Amino acid sequence: MNKSLITFLKIAVPLGLGAFLIYYSYSKFTTQQLEEIATYFKKADYIVISLSIIFGILSHVSRAYRWNFMLEPLGYKPKVLNNFMAVYVAYIMNLLIPRSGEVSRAVVVNKYEGVPFDKAFGTIISERVIDVVFLFGFTAIAFVLQFEKLSQYLLGIFPMNTIYKLSGLLLTLTILLLLLLKFSKASVVKKILHFFSGLKEGILSVLKMKKKGLYIFHSFLIWGLYLLSFYIATFALNETTNIAFSTLIITFVIGSFSFAFTNSGFGTYPFFVASILVVFNIPETVGTAFGWIVWTTSIASIVLFGGLSFLILPFYNKKK
Repeated sequence: MNKSLITFLKIAVPLGLGAFLIYYSYSKFTTQQLEEIATYFKKADYIVISLSIIFGILSHVSRAYRWNFMLEPLGYKPKVLNNFMAVYVAYIMNLLIPRSGEVSRAVVVNKYEGVPFDKAFGTIISERVIDVVFLFGFTAIAFVLQFEKLSQYLLGIFPMNTIYKLSGLLLTLTILLLLLLKFSKASVVKKILHFFSGLKEGILSVLKMKKKGLYIFHSFLIWGLYLLSFYIATFALNETTNIAFSTLIITFVIGSFSFAFTNSGFGTYPFFVASILVVFNIPETVGTAFGWIVWTTSIASIVLFGGLSFLILPFYNKKK
């Protein structure tokens, strides 16, 4: 398949899904309900939202600082500010092309700090593994708190036969890829294996680090700040101020997973947040407005700091 076509599909398909969900969501509302959603936007407390964003930014500072714990065993210690700007470059790139952020982040530290791309990328993948562990940890808490409602909600979206088919397809593709890498002698396969060698070193750097305790502390801090940021945002609307802790955790989990489907949750985040809040008797208009307020302000901060990072990086590293 043509490379340009693949790139186009990577951008167009998630955007198309997001646009469809936006159309689907709003087509169900009456004129009165649309006016109600607009009212929630107007009366939202944006000082509270700003505080929520600040805690989100602090989580990224912690992520930038934690990154050096994995890079140090490989012989590199980038400036924390470069790491921070690389993180924001990754986020803004994910807005344009899903899953391109990890590559962009590795490119930034390679260019400005001399960290080999494959090793930097390996540490980022290792981070993603840690993130998945924490996300599934929150998911487990959500299931413990509201197993019946959450399981019914998820099965309504993903029927069991669909889950079985996708699992079988993924397993088959994984086996085929492993066989190709093991038995093929093509030069491109050798390059892939060399890349994976550096990738492996980056991933395993988490086992070599001297400051494992601090790494674990910052991992909890990052996700604690994510949750705190989301919790603070619920105070922006009177209708979401008093939601139960179990509802808070479940909504946070569903919202986090929604980022995987489209460009940084475009269309999917407000849709899934609203749909899970309805399960807990919060009107869909409230959930939709809340989802869009949280998403748009979060994305606005990413665009601001990501754009500034693109501009500042060359000047901050001018000597290099």
